[in-house]
Amino acid sequence: MGILAAGTLDSFLRLLGTLIIFIFVLVITYLVTRWMGVYQKGRSSNKNLRIVETIGVGNNKMISIVEAGKKYLVVSIGKDEVHLLAELTREDFKDLSDIEDQEPGKSGESFADVFGKLKDKLQKKQD
Repeated sequence: MGILAAGTLDSFLRLLGTLIIFIFVLVITYLVTRWMGVYQKGRSSNKNLRIVETIGVGNNKMISIVEAGKKYLVVSIGKDEVHLLAELTREDFKDLSDIEDQEPGKSGESFADVFGKLKDKLQKKQD
């Protein structure tokens, strides 16, 4: 009976030790991640450059509006290159947020309405 109790106690202590080590690793990971976030934020605090907006247009390709001082530049960013597309003023900006709220291709018409219009067009072509 004593051997069985000693084996159970030994297993429990090993489990407890493993759990403590696991919690220690999680705490260290959390602290290092927070420290790196603060470090990166401090490194990237620019006074003259700011990305206003970015949109992806393909694999590893984006178009961005960059505020550089008082100018706004539209640049295309690829895997290994950056090209200037246009220069904007603040007055050139247009609020497209109400358009973005709609799902792509959704015009408010039901499928039956679209299908009916298509059917009418096909019938007119046949006549």
